[in-house]
Formats: sequence, structure tokens, C-alpha cells
Amino acid sequence: MEEKTFQGDLRGARFTEASLRGARFTESDLSEVVMRGVDIAGADIDAPWLDGGSTLLVNGVDVAPFVEAELDRRFPGRAQKRAADPAGLRAAWAEVERAWDAALERAAAMPASSVEISVDGEWSFSQTLRHLVMATDTWLRQAVLQLEDPHHPIGQPDASYGTGENETAAFSPEAPPYAEVLQVRAERVAMVRDFIAALTPQQLDEARANPHSPEHPETVRSCLHTILEEEWEHLRFALRDLDAIEGGAAGAPAAP
Repeated sequence: MEEKTFQGDLRGARFTEASLRGARFTESDLSEVVMRGVDIAGADIDAPWLDGGSTLLVNGVDVAPFVEAELDRRFPGRAQKRAADPAGLRAAWAEVERAWDAALERAAAMPASSVEISVDGEWSFSQTLRHLVMATDTWLRQAVLQLEDPHHPIGQPDASYGTGENETAAFSPEAPPYAEVLQVRAERVAMVRDFIAALTPQQLDEARANPHSPEHPETVRSCLHTILEEEWEHLRFALRDLDAIEGGAAGAPAAP
């Protein structure tokens, strides 16, 4: 079947008696999409922001709360990602570390090439760790600590970070050795742990600029919540892909 790519603004488009079987929507805005009389058997939806008050109606039932509850059950500690005080945030970060330590042990027990395999065009395990380095640098070192040169070149930016020269110049186009990725990732994990260990209630309400939209203020608390959100969502992605690799799903080394 010929692959077709559609980009641009399709708001208000109508698809009637159309076949979208096997279609793939990536980094697309499908909010408020209405589907009637559709066959969605076998559909796979990944929407990381359902816990932000969004609704997802299936046959008139809002399934978003059920999805969130099930993810919290599958990932013990995930429910603490919105902790509001220093003690709660310390406990929340300890759960993140515990969960990622288990994932790292699992990856280490697999063939060495597994950490560089891309499943279905997604980031490899190594790239996911590099992205979390970038996320920590963006939301802790840049937003909260307001460092002048916050980003480590090993970081893996995504589309939301921007494509201009100023936005991407900090990052290396080369894929680094996995051992180096592990080292830098461990340093960033320790940075978050140390920052939260010394955190005071007053600091949590201090204003910071959103690193992507400086005109929109954040608080130190909301920046830390973003880091926790990134950690749990990318752990989910990483474990999903390790499952696929162990199950023999086709994959290829990821591009840098």
C-alpha cells in the first residue's frame, strides 16, 4: 500500500465512508475530534496528557479516569507525581529512581544492542535516557536554577524544543556511547535528588519563566511536576519497547 503523508491544518475536515485503516498520527492535535459509527477495533492511542483534566469519551463514557487509575496501578509510585510539598516530592522522586533502576537492570540483562534499537520509529532506550537528560536540564537547570548554559550536549531534544539554530546548537548530532549516556543520566538524577533534598516550602511557590514560552510564568513546583511527568511517561514508553524487543518485534538501530 502506498504511504501518504498529510501535514498542515486539517481543522474542520470531514471523513465520511473513508478508510483510515493502518493510519498513523504522530505529534498531531486530535483534541475535540468526533468519531461516529466507527470501527476502532485494535486501535492504539497514546495520549500522555489525559491526567490534565481532559476527557476521552468512548460510547459516551469518559475513560480518562480509568486509564489514569490503571496506569497508577501498573506503575507504583506514579500517583505521587503531583506531590505538593517538599516531603511528598522527595518521596515521589525516590519512587522514580526505584522504577528506573529496575528498568536499567532489565536493559542491562538484554543483548547489548537492545538499548540502541528503535521500535516502530520511536526513540531507542538510550535516546529516551538522553531525552530525560535534556528534560532535566530544561526544567531544573534552565527554568528553576536559571543557569546560563544549562544543557549537556548529550541531550536528546524533541520537536517541542524548537528547530532554530539557537534552540538546537547545544546538542550534539552524534550518537554517544551508551556508557556515557548512563553516566550523564546518573548525574542528572542525582541533581534532582539533591535539589529536592534541600527544598523549602517557600521555594516551591517562587515564579520562573516557562523555558518554551517565557511569557507564561511557572512555579518551581510546576517545573518539578513537569520533570516527574516526563520521567513516568518515558518510563512507560521505554518498558513498552523493551517488551516489544524481547517479544521479537522488528526494530533497527535508532538514528542519532
